[in-house]
Amino acid sequence: MKLGRLNHIGVATPSIADSIAYYRDTMGAVRITEPFDLPEQGVKVCFVDTPDAHGEVGKGTQIELIEPFDEASPINGFLAKNPAGGQHHLCYEVEDIEAAREWFEGKGKRILGPTRIGAHGTPIFFLHPKDMMGQLTEIMETPREGAHWSN
Repeated sequence: MKLGRLNHIGVATPSIADSIAYYRDTMGAVRITEPFDLPEQGVKVCFVDTPDAHGEVGKGTQIELIEPFDEASPINGFLAKNPAGGQHHLCYEVEDIEAAREWFEGKGKRILGPTRIGAHGTPIFFLHPKDMMGQLTEIMETPREGAHWSN
């Protein structure tokens, strides 16, 4: 297992609409996906595309805006402690999700729940922040061509 590309930074927000306005009006984002619901994960999601080192938008690391879907959302606790929202997790790509899961388990890292399909349409799992330098860490299988959420 080797460290892959930083795919996105998850940012919890009480309002995706307000956060979209912030990234567009304050940060100058030019490409933001339409929000969509992921009720099975208890969140509403959209992605802010950032440019790569050459300025090409959609090729850099994304910002994943996540808003609670309902009262049972797993991010409600985070927002209770951080009412304005904030950085929720980091997500790294790996070539083989099952091999990565086995590798992290072999290192004694606690995996939070089963491997499931994430917002990019690829398999993901999360690692406990206490095992990852205090950072909730998402591991996702590298999206195949055409599987990346971008407008």
